[in-house]
Order: sequence, then C-alpha cells, then structure tokens
Amino acid sequence: MNLLSIASLLFITLGCFFFVGGGIGMLRLPDVFSRLHASTKADNLGLGLVVVGALLQYETPLAGAKLMMIWLLVLLSSSTTCHLIAQSSLRQGIVPWKKSEPWEEAQPSEKIQPSEKIQPSDQPGNRE
Repeated sequence: MNLLSIASLLFITLGCFFFVGGGIGMLRLPDVFSRLHASTKADNLGLGLVVVGALLQYETPLAGAKLMMIWLLVLLSSSTTCHLIAQSSLRQGIVPWKKSEPWEEAQPSEKIQPSEKIQPSDQPGNRE
C-alpha cells in the first residue's frame, strides 16, 4: 500500500466512525432536537470524510467533481430537512429537553399548552 491509499483508508475509517457516532446519538439522546443535531452534524462530517477518502482514489477530476456535488447536495438537503423537522416540532408544542439539577425532579419532555404555543411571528429571525 502506498501513502495515498493509507490516507484514503484513514479518511474513510474516520468517516465511518462519525456515521456510527451519529447513529448512537440518534438512539441515546433524549429529545427530537438533540437527535436531529446528532444525525445531521455527524453524518455530514462523516460523509465529507468518506468523500475526501474516495477523492484520493479517483484519477479523473470529473469523478471527483461529481462526488463533491453529491456531498454539497446532501449538505443542503439535510440541513434544510433538519430545520423543517425542528420547526414542525416546535409548532406542535414539543419543548427542548433541559438538564435538571440533581435536587430537582427529572421531568420527561413537557408539552406546551395550546395557549403557550409559539407563533411563527414569535420565532427569532422570522420577518413577516
């Protein structure tokens, strides 16, 4: 094995490590917002490392450009999808999980009462 193959193997192995970490985060984290964060961040970084590892093996720039375009498409679509799922969860009244202090009683994810629901105009960054 030459140095290029070793570097490629290292990048692909690191990418797989991040994929596994994102999967574990999906199973272990307490609420939808934390799970979304784990899956999008870890999977985007994992895919980026796998793409870099694969780029080192390709000989033509066209094949590398196709891989980069696929990675960019996944980056855009996963962040957009994550945002839409989080926004929908907020509108349904799901409250983000907060760590309780040891002296407080641990509460499962609470629901916002209908009178307390976040309106689209109340969300930061919303310009209507």
